Amino acid sequence: MTTTAAPGAQALAYEWIKFRSVRSTVWTTVATAVLPVLGAVFVATTGSLQSDDTVLGGSLTLSVVAQMLAAVVGALVMTGEYSSGTIQTTFAARPRRSSVLAAKAVLVAVVMYVLALASCALAYLVGDALLPEGRYAQGEPLPALFGIAASFAVAAVLGLAVGTLVRHSAGAVTTVIGLLLLPSLFGPLFGDAERWIAGLSPTAALEKLTQTSDAAADTVGSLGPWPSLLLVAAYTTALALGALVLLRRRDV
Repeated sequence: MTTTAAPGAQALAYEWIKFRSVRSTVWTTVATAVLPVLGAVFVATTGSLQSDDTVLGGSLTLSVVAQMLAAVVGALVMTGEYSSGTIQTTFAARPRRSSVLAAKAVLVAVVMYVLALASCALAYLVGDALLPEGRYAQGEPLPALFGIAASFAVAAVLGLAVGTLVRHSAGAVTTVIGLLLLPSLFGPLFGDAERWIAGLSPTAALEKLTQTSDAAADTVGSLGPWPSLLLVAAYTTALALGALVLLRRRDV
């Protein structure tokens, strides 16, 4: 007796094959995983950690850059198909476009969560081993590391939503990096509202979770790390739903 995979599992399997077949996506994913560990080694060997920082925050110095790469991966998962023209084949094989976008979202979220959790945990362990014992506050790696990994997953889904809306790789990458950086860059222009504007950025939620000394309320918002992450996840979900509506309505 033969069995067939559930449609959702089948769609996810197809997306996984496409994901690991595109070099740009694979190498960007590898860079996302490697950067936090390299950052931990760099900070420990150069002694560049601030005196009021934590071991966790110092070890994850490059996690913000890695989070940006996670968002880029999400964007490329969609825009790569538009660039190559394979999106027409994908939609011909799976006319329900919602299932295609859902499979891509689950894929990038799971991949980035698992990689970020492993990479950031390793970066923390490396930093803890290399930094002088007792000189810096340890920080609280648990449950923060799970939130940090979740912030990578959210960033990847945000990138996917932007890629779905823009459909062009360069434009999508520029837009999603802007979404990550602009709140912090333009926050000071809004006076007393800076802490709220800056707090909208996924990077702000990440900095709060890493407990870095740079995560001051006037620069990353006054919300706590977990509420900040939930806020970012909420508007990422809204943007993804908007991308789905547009995906259904327009031509390929």
